[in-house]
Amino acid sequence: MSPDLHPSPTHDVGDGALAKGKLGTLDIVFFVVSAAAPLTVAVSSAPLAFLVGGIGAPGAMLASGVVLILFAIGFTAMSRYVRNTGAFYAYAAAGLGKPIGVGVAFITIVSYAFLCICFYALLGFFAQLTFAHLLGLDVHWGVWSIASVLAVGALGYRRIDVGAKVLAVLLTAEIAILLVISLAAIVQNGANIGAATAASFDPRNVLFASGASALFVFGFGAFLGFEGTVIYAEEAKQPRRTVPRATYVAIAFLAVFYAFTFWSLTVAFGVDGIIELAQSENFEEMMFLAGESALGAWAGVTVEVLIVTSFFACTLAFHNACSRYLFSLGRERLLPAMFARTHPRMRSPYVASSVLTAISLAAILAAALTGADPFLGIGLWTYAIGVAGLVFSQGIAAVSVVGFFWKDRRGHGVWEVVVAPILGAVGLLAAFLVIATHFDLVSGVEGPINGLMLACVPLVFISGVVVAIVMRRRSPEKYAALTQSVSVVPPAETESD
Repeated sequence: MSPDLHPSPTHDVGDGALAKGKLGTLDIVFFVVSAAAPLTVAVSSAPLAFLVGGIGAPGAMLASGVVLILFAIGFTAMSRYVRNTGAFYAYAAAGLGKPIGVGVAFITIVSYAFLCICFYALLGFFAQLTFAHLLGLDVHWGVWSIASVLAVGALGYRRIDVGAKVLAVLLTAEIAILLVISLAAIVQNGANIGAATAASFDPRNVLFASGASALFVFGFGAFLGFEGTVIYAEEAKQPRRTVPRATYVAIAFLAVFYAFTFWSLTVAFGVDGIIELAQSENFEEMMFLAGESALGAWAGVTVEVLIVTSFFACTLAFHNACSRYLFSLGRERLLPAMFARTHPRMRSPYVASSVLTAISLAAILAAALTGADPFLGIGLWTYAIGVAGLVFSQGIAAVSVVGFFWKDRRGHGVWEVVVAPILGAVGLLAAFLVIATHFDLVSGVEGPINGLMLACVPLVFISGVVVAIVMRRRSPEKYAALTQSVSVVPPAETESD
């Protein structure tokens, strides 16, 4: 056991305890895959990936998934011993020490909060377009965004399994329409299958093309939120089995599904046609055009509606994740203790959830009242900071897995807890560098402002490290109490989980 950590204190139901045993494997998968928002990736990221990265976009999705699976091998092994709803905080503290853990917690919370605001704004943007187009109801985007803030806040206030049921319905709908469109496009354009497959997964087009680095900006961005599996460890049924299973299922599903969806677009338009379309003025309509061509106008209309619900599901997933990080840091007294309160009946982190709702509401109101553009003025730059911050946190978490098992492999093989995590860490840190050097692709703006936005990531991380170091010097008792809520389970106890 790391000398920085202590066994978890026993919490009764009235002392900030989350609801136990509420989430099964599929419930957690729904949260994670909803956070990734497959429909919005297929509609928005796919055209951009083909535009700036080329024909290897489907292969890049698979390659990104492979890197994340390597990380997950050690990540899930560590989840058997370290359990805390402040996932990356707990992992980094256990593997690299408390200061690094606090730094990771700070940047993860900031990233989640930025992403929540981003998705509220984008939801309002697409809701305004969709309802104006389909019903002639032209309501300001801010109204839709505020309504979504309140709806997500209400679900976040309630028991965690209530939100899981909502996500199950919404996610099933968006996965279904993408599968129907993809399969119809393949059937209609079967003659293109051979050429599309050869070009999409050729390593020369995936790893060595001039736009290869840009492909991985979108590749790793498409998996945002997969780390959420361990956030729900305290609320999971049989976490030793549920969390690793959910992690592998979520990453594997996303990798295969993204690759299949992107590949189906290549089949639909042909190897040359997809690049021509990506370079045209109508490139953002790629999925709509594929659906309407293969199935008729109803497919495009369905996608329009489901984009809005996809953003809602995505925001709910990130809201729940961020609430639990706030709850965890309240329990650690790195934030006010009130954040650690749970609802006496529903066992939800209702204070943390309500504060996050209030922050999101204030941000959306301020943007709407000042006339900010929800897409360019809010959505893109908040997304850019959130993506960079989360990929950075994932990289540090991967290194922490290596640190945790370095001196004691706890009976695991070298591949599982040393080699695979090192490869995953190298891949994730390389992904952060790729995102940093191509930040304009994510932010949608050019110039020095990109450097300022990107600087938020190391500055917030360093500020968290400094807070912990200062606390160690000035308040050693408070510092010693950090991570007391982090359970580091002895190997023997994991077998009887």
